[in-house]
Amino acid sequence: MKLLLIGSASVHTFRYLAGIAPHVDEIHLVTSGELPERYHAANLGRVLQVDFSLRALATAGKIAGLIAALQPDIVHVHQANSVAWHARRALAGRKLPWLLTCWGSDVLLLPRQNRFMKQLVAANLAAASAVTSDSLNMAAVCRELAPIRRMDVLNFGMDALPPAPDIAAKPLQVLSCRLHKPLYRIDSIVRAWAEVEADARFAGWTLTVAASGEETESLKTLAAHLGLGRVKFTGFVAPEVLAGLYRDARVFVSVPQSDATSISLLEAMGHGCLPLLSNLPANLEWVLDGVNGAIVEDVGRLGDAMKAQLLRAADDAQLAEAVALNRRLVAEKGLHQHNMQRFADIYRDLLALPEGNRR
Repeated sequence: MKLLLIGSASVHTFRYLAGIAPHVDEIHLVTSGELPERYHAANLGRVLQVDFSLRALATAGKIAGLIAALQPDIVHVHQANSVAWHARRALAGRKLPWLLTCWGSDVLLLPRQNRFMKQLVAANLAAASAVTSDSLNMAAVCRELAPIRRMDVLNFGMDALPPAPDIAAKPLQVLSCRLHKPLYRIDSIVRAWAEVEADARFAGWTLTVAASGEETESLKTLAAHLGLGRVKFTGFVAPEVLAGLYRDARVFVSVPQSDATSISLLEAMGHGCLPLLSNLPANLEWVLDGVNGAIVEDVGRLGDAMKAQLLRAADDAQLAEAVALNRRLVAEKGLHQHNMQRFADIYRDLLALPEGNRR
């Protein structure tokens, strides 16, 4: 099977490439930036860099030229935004099956911007041979936007389930590791942490703020302004370092305004963290409030919710019970290689369809 993968220059695209490569004979890539060496697969062929912005009208022609040269068996497009728009135009008139994978904001936020964007996303969804979503909620939104030929719900998954954590050995730590962008509301986490530091019951607890982004400096300034003494900003860290941060944390906090199933949530659950999450439909598919984590409905009251979770997570028996359930969920639905096999199965299903039913 010869696969053409089309997606933005994101770690998610590159990680998918490395994961799906063993399941196909050849893989070729169209992306918007440099492919890091660590993601090069042994069967990787052509890599074409293009501009996926809407103003880059020549991009569809470049992709079409590559398709004509390669003659792939199937095309997999990541994100139903301008990436899929360029790919859809390149594929026009061809009886070539293509899979469209939605990531979250492309379906949950972009169509809300204006009528044009809504129509663009809807047309992309309707044109695809099949669509995948990493949450049931996002799948439902896709179906509201356009008729879908086939929908599968599956995620990219975490790399592997680590050994069961030693709960008693976990220090009293809280971890935030989402990007420092307005969407992820890291400032709300910092403000909530100020309430924790002001409460003598939590004198032994610390907060680690990993990752970085456009708001990093303002977040550090906010922490200094609030007089926080138990917050550590690490910046971006290597995957093995991040795994250690998960392992050492008792609570994982993530409160974005919009999200699908995040890999960071799966990793936190797999490593034995108790999740504290914003009230989003995708989160509700993984965490039942008060059972295997907590859902905060009002981020303005995140401080109270965080303190309640810290009290629970400090109890080894309670934490162990939640961790066991979370690791079972990840093992059943959130492992990378298992889900890569499922993606490969979709490819084979599409190729098995009569030629007239592939598009």
